[in-house]
Amino acid sequence: MNIIIRQARIIDPSSPFHQQQADILIQAGVIKAIGSHAGTSADKVIDLPGLSVSPGWLDIFAHFCDPGMEFRETLQSGTEAAAAGGYTDVLSLPNTTPVVHNKSSVEYIVQRSRTLPVRVHPIGAVTKNTEGKELSEMYDMHASGAVAFGDGTASIQSPGLLLKALQYIKAIDKVLIQVPEERSISGPGLMSEGIVSTRLGLPGKPAIAEEIMVARDIELAKYTGSKVHFTGISTARTVALIKKAKEEGVAVTCSVAPYHLCFCDEDLAQYDTNLKVNPPLRTAADRDALRAAVADGTVDCIASHHQPHDKDGKVVEFEYAKYGMIGLETAFAVVKSCLPDLPAERLVELFSTAPRDIFHLPAPGLKEGAPACLTLFLENHKWTVRRQDLRSASQNTPFLDKEVTGRPVGIVNGAQLFLNELN
Repeated sequence: MNIIIRQARIIDPSSPFHQQQADILIQAGVIKAIGSHAGTSADKVIDLPGLSVSPGWLDIFAHFCDPGMEFRETLQSGTEAAAAGGYTDVLSLPNTTPVVHNKSSVEYIVQRSRTLPVRVHPIGAVTKNTEGKELSEMYDMHASGAVAFGDGTASIQSPGLLLKALQYIKAIDKVLIQVPEERSISGPGLMSEGIVSTRLGLPGKPAIAEEIMVARDIELAKYTGSKVHFTGISTARTVALIKKAKEEGVAVTCSVAPYHLCFCDEDLAQYDTNLKVNPPLRTAADRDALRAAVADGTVDCIASHHQPHDKDGKVVEFEYAKYGMIGLETAFAVVKSCLPDLPAERLVELFSTAPRDIFHLPAPGLKEGAPACLTLFLENHKWTVRRQDLRSASQNTPFLDKEVTGRPVGIVNGAQLFLNELN
């Protein structure tokens, strides 16, 4: 298929066409020409006022539930949701059934994703069955295609085991992803501990359960010289700890989920189970600190924390609801809506270049002769999130029927083209 993208603004600091408006001609999955008249005819012409193009976006924390929980999401539906959200690549969580903790489970995902619109890169579990008791076969998984390691939604509680894992992955130059939560402190909490949790009568997860694990893991990263990535950070104190560690040269990076930039604990007043997430929504002051950290560069990238659930997991009493919401299709719009003054370069850094740098996944960039790996988006397009437009197999999102700003138009990923219908 030949594709022409007409007069798009190119956002790619590595490209000689950065910040220029140009036509882009793609033939057989390769960028053949960029310029004012890159082509005259094609099988598909994309011509939208205000269109921007960047290197393909990468999400680093999405649950595709396949194998074992396909009633919530499959690799097919998950990658369609990712493509609709503007992603060409996704790191998938290991919390499947069976768990992705050996070479055969990694190879299943790698092979299955070859025919999908989005490349899926498995995160290998650090411990067998993500139980936090015994190290998994990390080297074998690395050789089979695992691009990072972590126990997904199950944070590693044992400091001794984490120390061994960090020493192990240093030899293969991989990153360990950690959702920071000290479960012996957070206990059975349902939301962030504080005035609001007391008023709502819900047991709380204290902020220190996150912060004490971040402090611990920073020290372990410093001791081992290994790379740790914290995802889903939610408190101002966590931001301060990570910023200080970076200044000291510790190899730590971090990402924030879009919903932590949008909501705070006060939004749980109606007991909306779609807002039951982990780490939980914190105070308005914490939310504002996260927004500032995204703007000033302390936060390295955005992670969707896409966690699909069927109705039985969410249409229940708050106490019994599962944690998480879907987020791949709305991530860009939520970030743009919450931080409307972020320049396009910073948005592309958050969604594309920074996560690729952290996890060593190169992007071909917008250069003639490079393979096409592109995200198309309208930075200021207002649209309404509608149930019928969602590609995910699950619909557990608080953004239904809400108007947001910033619309992914689609992706060109090799020879594959995926476009949204705009509303």
